[in-house]
Amino acid sequence: MKSAVETLSPTRAKLTVEVPFEELKPSLDAAYRKIASQINVPGFRRGKVPPTVIDRQVGRGAVLDEAINEVLPQKYMEALKENSLEPLAQPEIEVTRFEDNETLEFTAEVDVKPEFDVPAYDGIAAEVEDIVVTDDDVEEQVQALRERFGTLVDVERAAAEGDFVTLDLAAAVDGETVEGGEVSGMSYKVGRGGMLEGLDEALVGMAAADSKTFPSQLVGGDLVGQDVEVTVTVTAVQEQELPEVDDEFAQLASEFDTADELTADVRERLGRGKRLEQAAAARDAVLEALLEKTEIPLPESLVTDELNSRRENVEQQIAYAGLTMEKYLEDEGQTQEEFEADLERRVRDAVAAQFILDAVAKKEELGVEQEDLSSHLVRRAQQSGQDPQEFANHMFEHNHIPELVQEILRGKALATIVESATVKDASGNAVELKNLRPDGTIGEPESEAEVVEAAPAEEPAEA
Repeated sequence: MKSAVETLSPTRAKLTVEVPFEELKPSLDAAYRKIASQINVPGFRRGKVPPTVIDRQVGRGAVLDEAINEVLPQKYMEALKENSLEPLAQPEIEVTRFEDNETLEFTAEVDVKPEFDVPAYDGIAAEVEDIVVTDDDVEEQVQALRERFGTLVDVERAAAEGDFVTLDLAAAVDGETVEGGEVSGMSYKVGRGGMLEGLDEALVGMAAADSKTFPSQLVGGDLVGQDVEVTVTVTAVQEQELPEVDDEFAQLASEFDTADELTADVRERLGRGKRLEQAAAARDAVLEALLEKTEIPLPESLVTDELNSRRENVEQQIAYAGLTMEKYLEDEGQTQEEFEADLERRVRDAVAAQFILDAVAKKEELGVEQEDLSSHLVRRAQQSGQDPQEFANHMFEHNHIPELVQEILRGKALATIVESATVKDASGNAVELKNLRPDGTIGEPESEAEVVEAAPAEEPAEA
């Protein structure tokens, strides 16, 4: 077999492959055996029909077509390897010349990984914000804990923000109740939001047995976004009584004996969480700095596919949140054009980052052990709320393991880059990343503490 490659663009190549007829012989024999097992010819047992008879009964052309269909993928892969090309998509293959007993020639156009120089990443400088845990942060967490142990008490007064009400809802269009638009006996915290636009405003000032009608829009079902008239009826009003933050509460809500110990633990946990957030910001900053030093041509087809995928993902998140795209853009203060431009920028950065991390993983000769894969499978299963064994079985059955291996390699490559970078906070202090543990604590430098694994590409904007 001979092959030649023509560079159509920095991200697209055209292979021309010539296959001598003798190299088709194994595929031709296999084609005869396959067809012999599929046809019935008087005087011959199934599967024992001679090639000459098959040529008369079925036609030599059908056998040649079968053989070519089998050999093309094999020779295509050999040509990729011979020319050190890494494909990014399915090829466009065309048979350009072939006659019986003659050389087979075909071309394959395909998007390929671009060639580029990996910039030096030792000592990349990046800056992140300081870790700051305020008294308000601590108070917010303690307040949430108090609410978990709060009790609801019926009150004989109108509802105010923060109260809990039991209510009935009915949505109607032109006086007709919308199918599925009725709810009875629902408990709702006034001011919580996220349900029906206008509901919180209507509930303030309503007492038990009061009803009120207000205009709104449906946030789910087939009529999402439909203008409706909503009638709300309050059947009970309750206020939440919260326990005092004292030693008794600390013993009730935690393993600590005193309120001071509880508060100190809350502050410590907040600090660890913010340290993890700072580490994520550091990884983003280092990767962004590396991207700025690198010029990488991007395959437009790959960018388009990723752009469509992320746009669909964002739209699903918006729908799950009970919003329309128009409402989401209004809340974000963005126009449609600004949203699209921001999404495309994110996608291009993410695709470029993947190419860089793949190149670093190759340069550093990083590998994936079975323990790495097992841990990654468990982590991914936990993130998706699935049973780890069922998730692993699904990944193996659908051949997604190579994708997971690539994720692990990119995570290791990013960790390598970040550990060699110089990251400081806004106050000029060095940010410890190499020995950062998954719980936000700092391990000893000589220990083999697990480095927090990071996603190599940006996530789509959350709705």
